[in-house]
Amino acid sequence: MKVFSTNVSVIFRFSSEEVSAQNQVKASVQRKIRQSIAEEYPGLEPVLEDLLPKKSPLIVAKCPNHLNLVLVNNVPLFFNIRDGPYMPTLRLLHQWLTSPGGVLDDEVEAETPVAIMAEGKQHALAIGFTKMSAKDIRTINKGIGVDNMHYLNDGLWKMERLE
Repeated sequence: MKVFSTNVSVIFRFSSEEVSAQNQVKASVQRKIRQSIAEEYPGLEPVLEDLLPKKSPLIVAKCPNHLNLVLVNNVPLFFNIRDGPYMPTLRLLHQWLTSPGGVLDDEVEAETPVAIMAEGKQHALAIGFTKMSAKDIRTINKGIGVDNMHYLNDGLWKMERLE
């Protein structure tokens, strides 16, 4: 098993008390968020209506370090930093998106969101962005391969609901 160092971000060392604002978004903003998520994760299309129902209010919570949380029924489902791509929370990933036997797909390019799995485990332990392509990770075999954005037991993991 190859081991890579990671640059663990400190953005998720926060608690729900540090949320500066929660706003129900307009229908046009909700459509834009849904479209962005659908484009980033085309495999979610069959369950997107279950995850982000059109009739349920969509809340965006503003957090420290330019972090935005997308909530449905007070449950954080996706997050982004500044205007970056939306990434699923680990709880969402565990509920809907993981499968045993994860592999490093050679087609993965740098700056791609990925789930980070422990060998032999079914559920992801972190979500991050690749810092280099999968091919470079395999051939260079040193340096930062993935920049962790969200991991088990961080502030977002501990925030099951935002009241």
